[in-house]
Amino acid sequence: MTDKPKDTPDPKAGNPAPSTAEQSAVSTTGRGVTSPYDSPTEQFERVDPAQRPQLSKDVPRTDDELGLDPDVPTTAHGKVAGDKSASTYDYASIPPAPTPPSDSARLRRRNGDYRRGTLDLGLLLLRLVVGATFLYHGLQKLTGWFHGPGLDGTRDMMERGGWDHPSVSAILVTAGEVGGGALLILGLATPLAAGAVLAVILDAWAWKQGMAPGFQYKAGPGAVELESILAGVAAVIILTGPGRLSFDRNRGWATRPAAGSFVVLLLAVAAAVGAYWYLHGGNPLTGVGPFD
Repeated sequence: MTDKPKDTPDPKAGNPAPSTAEQSAVSTTGRGVTSPYDSPTEQFERVDPAQRPQLSKDVPRTDDELGLDPDVPTTAHGKVAGDKSASTYDYASIPPAPTPPSDSARLRRRNGDYRRGTLDLGLLLLRLVVGATFLYHGLQKLTGWFHGPGLDGTRDMMERGGWDHPSVSAILVTAGEVGGGALLILGLATPLAAGAVLAVILDAWAWKQGMAPGFQYKAGPGAVELESILAGVAAVIILTGPGRLSFDRNRGWATRPAAGSFVVLLLAVAAAVGAYWYLHGGNPLTGVGPFD
């Protein structure tokens, strides 16, 4: 009768026979299988239930068990009375997104708060009418087109009108009308262009008004109705800007004129007064009310 090896378990003694995977693991690694993951070829359902890891029944599964408040608090709930340094938000709450800047031009256009309607079209039409009028008269003086006197005839006209420096006066008035009128049509350097034509037309207004005593707006040799309208419209363009339908559309003064436009208006009036005083040698308000 052959003795059994001591390391062979006896099934009759109550010890179960080892499985094929366990025998392979013992023979390979020299140690027993401690986890079903140690044998990748073993099916999990064959593992002894006593060897499977047991999950505790005390694992929290709800918000109440986790200690979380399902209601996200508002900013008023997170503050303690009288404590400004207290945290605004409780645990597991999500703070609101930061407010975008209110002065963003792109945001205003996207929200529809930056609409201008027909304003830009109206400013374009105004510039075309005023600029073409000054360009027309300037080309008459410069080239003699449109039955104009030409540059020499303009100098003689200024000399007969009592201007002390007729050549300089003719060049200045011609450059102001041609250059200012062309720039107004394009909407380029609009404040300077409108200031130039304003200074020119103010001098023309003072010159015509001084031809006869008394203020003559519509009738008489010193009627200044047209000059008054052109001067007023030039001042309006300085204060409103050329609009978006212009070459100055990316400039601040095109759509949002501010104090700088008012400064340009004052400088244009000052330039007109100084030019008339130096080139004509007299008070530009001669013939008006108490200045007769």
